[in-house]
Amino acid sequence: MTARRSAIVFGFLIGVVFSAVMFVSLLGAPQQVSDKQQSPKVTLKLGHALDTSHPVHKSMEFMKYKLLELSQGSMQVEIYPSGVLGSEVQSIEQLQQGALAMTKTSAAALESFVSNMQLFGLPYLFEDHQHFWRFLSSNTGQGLLNSALDKNLRGLAYLDAGSRNFYSSTKPIKEPADLVGMKVRVMNSKMAINMIEVLGGSPTPIAWGELYSALAQGTVDAAENNPPSYVSNKHYEVSPHFSLDGHTRIPDMLLISEPIFSQLSTQQQQWLKQAASQASDFQKTLWQQTNNAALEEAKQNGAQVYVVNTKAFNEKAKPIYHSIKDPELLDMIKVIEALK
Repeated sequence: MTARRSAIVFGFLIGVVFSAVMFVSLLGAPQQVSDKQQSPKVTLKLGHALDTSHPVHKSMEFMKYKLLELSQGSMQVEIYPSGVLGSEVQSIEQLQQGALAMTKTSAAALESFVSNMQLFGLPYLFEDHQHFWRFLSSNTGQGLLNSALDKNLRGLAYLDAGSRNFYSSTKPIKEPADLVGMKVRVMNSKMAINMIEVLGGSPTPIAWGELYSALAQGTVDAAENNPPSYVSNKHYEVSPHFSLDGHTRIPDMLLISEPIFSQLSTQQQQWLKQAASQASDFQKTLWQQTNNAALEEAKQNGAQVYVVNTKAFNEKAKPIYHSIKDPELLDMIKVIEALK
């Protein structure tokens, strides 16, 4: 199908949705119907904290159109980017209450809800991108998507968030000693905080939306994230030293409120799962392209990008592994080791 024809088809579907039918808005749960064979007109509201140029947002748009296509216009996703409906944690809490249908979140933000999500915060756990996705695709990895059902949260799919790397406003970070005395912004994650402490830095949890000004004002000296997030938020303007150390690979997860999901018909659930899966595949390809382009854009805007030998970082991080006592975490680490 040509791009022009695809645009026409999408335009037709959207026209059908917005002109021919009136949707039931789902701030909370979808409308109940007694006949499960009938598909109610459903709008699922999705909030996330990233801007519209980010590949994750583009994958959510892709899912939106796929769901329209699969459901023949009977299911719609309304996307609210840039944190307009709340932060990651606030969005998760809204899902638990059934006040919001869907959100995209980092697995790290789920640590306070599901302790085994600490797994992804372990530094240098995965050898590379392929090793990482072998685990996510395994039975153990897929099982983690449903590990928060008792918290009213259901995972629909993983999204690639690449590797997280250090960047600094003041100097390059090429070895653990460079982190000593530096205030490093981290997510509000126990494992992320522990990692920075072990490596010698001073962890400082700050909301993502506040990080640019925190770097500019010297509230923190450094941060850590993937190249697309670094570039899309123009952090190279205030933090021009970017080190490719790849200390963690923490997936993004597409979540849906379990109370809302359970009220969808079986057919609607299947459509949604299929659209989410296709969006995940789309996003993985888009992510690799965006990641490479982001590094080039950072360089063009004056950032210095450093390739780092991670051996010293790896050695410095070993006490984190020695301190793990949770049998479930230890078992998952063994699975990951076996997939190398």
